[in-house]
Amino acid sequence: MSDRHGLRKKFWTAFVLQTAAICFAAVIGVYGASVVIKDILIKQALQDEARHFWSLYQNNPNVQVPDTFNMKGFLLPLAQVDAMPATYRALGNGYHSLDKDRGGELIWVETRENRRLFLIFKQEQVDALAFWFGVVPLALLLVVVYAMVFFSYRTSKKLVSPVIWLSNQVRGWDPKKPDVSVLAAEKLPGDMDNEAKVLAEALHDFGQRIGQFVEREQNFTANASHELRTPLTVIRVASDMVAGETCLSPMAQRSITRIQKASQEMESLIEGFLLLAREDDYGHSEQPYWISEAAAEEVEKAKLLINGKPVELVLEIAADFRIDVPYYVVSTVIGNLVRNACHYTDRGHIDIRVSSGKLEVRDTGVGMSAQQLERVFDLFYRGETTNAGGKGIGMSLVKRFCDRFGWRIELVSAPGQGTLATLLIPEASYSELT
Repeated sequence: MSDRHGLRKKFWTAFVLQTAAICFAAVIGVYGASVVIKDILIKQALQDEARHFWSLYQNNPNVQVPDTFNMKGFLLPLAQVDAMPATYRALGNGYHSLDKDRGGELIWVETRENRRLFLIFKQEQVDALAFWFGVVPLALLLVVVYAMVFFSYRTSKKLVSPVIWLSNQVRGWDPKKPDVSVLAAEKLPGDMDNEAKVLAEALHDFGQRIGQFVEREQNFTANASHELRTPLTVIRVASDMVAGETCLSPMAQRSITRIQKASQEMESLIEGFLLLAREDDYGHSEQPYWISEAAAEEVEKAKLLINGKPVELVLEIAADFRIDVPYYVVSTVIGNLVRNACHYTDRGHIDIRVSSGKLEVRDTGVGMSAQQLERVFDLFYRGETTNAGGKGIGMSLVKRFCDRFGWRIELVSAPGQGTLATLLIPEASYSELT
């Protein structure tokens, strides 16, 4: 997994987004504070100053207009208002906030007793207030936020570093033989906290168990391959020797033939189970072969199952193709499909059709319900009919082989209407028959 999807990157992204959100909120807050200062506080101050001045003026017409460090006032008869600069004389009564091009002052204009009062709050003071109550608090806030984010990031990075270290160690494990020595207690980083140590110990134990399981599986498959093949070889050799005798009765000869076929099927079944037990072994045949060969052989074996039944068994080769998979795998898959069709068909016909990358087995048997179709690949499941035989392993084995080699098995069936089993082999190289 790349670092851009790692915990460190995610933490950094979260902190950057959090900082950006806080800064945006701070800017909005400072802007709002500036608006409040200009349009509320200063406006209210100018109104109060004008009210105070008019109260003094009523008692003493010679009172001086305000002239302070922050504000300057003018009191003119209406006839002399034209003496004011053009920027001011065009202003009507009320509060005015001039833009920067016109000076930027905040002005209060009020007319009483044929006299007009101008109270002008200086632009320099407006900027000073905005700076001290806006920019300075914002800068201090940003410094504090950046410091807190940096400290939080360093702390979070330190907290997740053991987890990242564990992830990097586990990422390099060989699934078949994980190296758990780096997770031994004495090799863990000294700054790792208790929770990470517990996780490391659990991974260490888990890795050891995986290694033991893999070794046990390898030992089992090696021993089973030898121990199971040996008696089968003895049976096959002995049956071949007996079959060569000329004094056997026809019944004994048929029995010997059945023993030979059963031993061959058992050997293929054992090879299949051992292949499934080896997780990383996909198996190859000694050389590619035509799938029609395996289909024809399984059809020939299946004829014994329909002996005495009014059932027609037909093999059609529409388009043959070669396949590079152990022969016993294809034999097991096709054989199970054909045998199931024979078991569950009492009359009618069973059609096996080979075409490009596909093998179909269609029968006119008892069929299956939707509930049965859902469970047909379950281990030890058998159809609920009087014809049900076997131990319920065949279709489960078929499904496992298909999953192993990337094939697809599809079943379409209905009670009383038969079943269509379709085996799709997408990676086969096709060769159309001529």
